[in-house]
Amino acid sequence: MEFSDARKELDCSICLNIYTNPVTLRCGHSFCRECIEDVRDTQGESGVNYCPECREEFQERPELSRNTTLRNIMERFQSTEPEKKKRKILCTYCIHSPVPAVKFCLHCEASLCDDHLRIHSKSSQHVLSDLTTPQKNKKCSMHEKILEYYCTEDSVCLCESCRLHGDHQEHQVEALEEASEKRKENLTNALQKLVKKREEIEESIKSLQKYKRKVQDSADGVTKRVTTIFRDIRRKLNILERRVLKEITMKAEKVSFPASDLIQDLEIKKDELSRKIRHIEEICNMTDPLAFLQESDTGDLCDTENGDEEDKERRDKLLHGGGELDVSGISHTLHTGLSDIITGVCGAIILEPADILLNSDTAHNYLNIPDDRKTAQKINKNLNRPYTQERFNTYQVQIGETVAQYRDVISPQVMSSQSFSSGRHYWDVDVGGSSHWRVGMCYPSIARTGNMSEIGYNEKSWCLERKGDTFLVKHNQQSTNIMANIPIHRVRVFLDYKAGRLAFYELDILIRHLHTFTDIFTEPLHAALYVGGGYIKLGGWERGM
Repeated sequence: MEFSDARKELDCSICLNIYTNPVTLRCGHSFCRECIEDVRDTQGESGVNYCPECREEFQERPELSRNTTLRNIMERFQSTEPEKKKRKILCTYCIHSPVPAVKFCLHCEASLCDDHLRIHSKSSQHVLSDLTTPQKNKKCSMHEKILEYYCTEDSVCLCESCRLHGDHQEHQVEALEEASEKRKENLTNALQKLVKKREEIEESIKSLQKYKRKVQDSADGVTKRVTTIFRDIRRKLNILERRVLKEITMKAEKVSFPASDLIQDLEIKKDELSRKIRHIEEICNMTDPLAFLQESDTGDLCDTENGDEEDKERRDKLLHGGGELDVSGISHTLHTGLSDIITGVCGAIILEPADILLNSDTAHNYLNIPDDRKTAQKINKNLNRPYTQERFNTYQVQIGETVAQYRDVISPQVMSSQSFSSGRHYWDVDVGGSSHWRVGMCYPSIARTGNMSEIGYNEKSWCLERKGDTFLVKHNQQSTNIMANIPIHRVRVFLDYKAGRLAFYELDILIRHLHTFTDIFTEPLHAALYVGGGYIKLGGWERGM
């Protein structure tokens, strides 16, 4: 066996390195203790134990025996293995004290150290080269002369004899240095182009990775919103189911109540007839004629016609002309509930709520706007903010016809800083802190004083209004009542500018559509609030969408 083959026998078949603390299994194969311990731990998880070398299986976790002989051989081999040293080229002329060479002379065929390089001949015949280049490649294999030229047509290096007497006499020949410089220049230019191309590719990769991250972030956000929406839909469906089932029960009880009342009356009459039947049977069983005649002379025992006609009339009326379960009404409740849910979530996947901030420069001086610019609060004192053309102001109206008397009209309104001239947007308003409010949108050209400055009272604004228990939608002094069973505490405003749609929704257990304005918008639209008392707030609560 050769030395290299013997050396391989000292390698662990798991880590492929020389053994460390070798141990042996029952099958006779050896491994590093740490290697076979890791394998046994992995096999223990699967419940199967076997030798990694021969695949012999063991019923239980195999015991490990220390291989002392192999360890001694390994340690002796390591102590006697010679270290590999890097081969150095020494100076040809430094005989008594070897010195590393730095150059090789092709003419002298000698290696030179720094000292001998300084005193070496500078003649052009003495061509110096690096030690790293194989010296046999420096000479012509045919003429054993130094390679000094380069044939550009055949792309080969030539010696003097090749150039003068060989097949390259008619070819374009250049000195090695000149050809090398040209080749370097070409490669340098190519290198610059390649580097530039690589930079362009790296930039493209960065842009694509950035785009990919953006898409993934967007997908994560949409996934989160969709998950929340479906959770909210399931909650609302459960509420709607309970509401519809309760309505079915109530309608069924209402329809069946007359029947239940008649059944109760008939049950009483049935019990009375049963009592009479038992009494007559007892009389008929008497054997004494005198007692029988005295007991059976009771006229009411044979009276069976009391109220029969009335009962039959009531029965026939219920069976043939009575009320039926109002399935259409139940269907309407179900359809309306489902429609409200779908309407409420429509667009929520692709839309983020707009971050609306109030513009305090437009706020009336009786309207306080805190630093968060999300709340509008009606107060009883004048804040005396500086007058601006943008600010909503108090105006006067005449009262009485004979005497010129006037009263001040406060218009506690404010507009948003943001405006919308395209796209689809929505935002929510907490109106639970006020019993008189208006929520809507207006053009920036809306008047800031006078009765035409209030939102909903001109052609430049649209709003939903609550005043006490009355709910209205207003535009251009035209009002429409909205039926509301309970006070509205939360409002959603939805704008589709291009489609000319401005919609209002009630946000409660279910999302209910209240009204939609349709128009052709000709200016940017600002959110607008009117607070007749208390406060209202943009956002202000956590919702599922």
